[in-house]
Amino acid sequence: MKIAFQMDPIGAVDINADSSFRLAEEAQARGHSLFFYGPDQLAYQEGRITARGHDMTVQRVAGDPAVLSPEREVDLADFDVVWLRQDPPFDMHYITSTHLLDRLKGQTLVVNDPFWVRNYPEKLLVLDFPDLTPPTTIARDIKTIKAFKEKHGDIILKPLYGNGGAGVFRLDANDRNLTSLHELFTGFSREPLIVQKFLPDVSNGDKRVILVDGEPVGAINRVPAAGETRSNMHVGGRPEKIGLSERDLEICAAIGPLLKEKGQIFVGIDIIGDYLTEINVTSPTGIQELERFDGVNIAEKIWQAIEAKI
Repeated sequence: MKIAFQMDPIGAVDINADSSFRLAEEAQARGHSLFFYGPDQLAYQEGRITARGHDMTVQRVAGDPAVLSPEREVDLADFDVVWLRQDPPFDMHYITSTHLLDRLKGQTLVVNDPFWVRNYPEKLLVLDFPDLTPPTTIARDIKTIKAFKEKHGDIILKPLYGNGGAGVFRLDANDRNLTSLHELFTGFSREPLIVQKFLPDVSNGDKRVILVDGEPVGAINRVPAAGETRSNMHVGGRPEKIGLSERDLEICAAIGPLLKEKGQIFVGIDIIGDYLTEINVTSPTGIQELERFDGVNIAEKIWQAIEAKI
């Protein structure tokens, strides 16, 4: 098959951690040809969805993960699969790319389905499952957020469309910084904020569960660094081997059919204690850590699911 990856610069990836690299590596091993382009090179041209990029061969060489051919322009309708793999922020640039890729429907399989990526961003899809999530409020209005804090005392405050742990604050019952943080966030962004009741179980880790076509295939535990509330690996969280609990399987059984129905083939959900906190569909990660811990080829499972749809 002909596979295109829409992603951040390939030359900057960590070959031992990046999930997009691992997906490309597995595709190459299965005999598929690879093409790389950045989201800035995606275009609509008089009825065609095009991209300027490079034919690519990936290699597990630190600092030199890919060999790229000279730049050329392609019609993405000529490809079997396009991967939507650039990292958030989930801003208008990201949303526009989903609108353009959505125009390939019926010609090219886009993973994950861009229509539902656009409509199911990480911190919003969980609202469909209030019985699985901690108490949550989404608001820009400071009075609403203050009322939530007064009710729950210890809270987590974060930007609604952020990623990687950036801009995440814990405000305990004695904290006096809520108004200042609200002024800071609203001073540079028009986005609402999301606030959730703080879950003390995060000290034991924030579990990332990988689902392939709606089915759980394993999990890793991300443990916060000393003195940190955030467990994201981008900010120093430590990955650990862990199994799936009965509660994890219950959560996956509740959300899996919807993910499968909406074409969300590769999804990473976040679970703290007994609660679902995020459903990551834009550019989830965790494949390589899970493969090392469990000895299972997760990238193969993802490609098997994709190949079955072609």
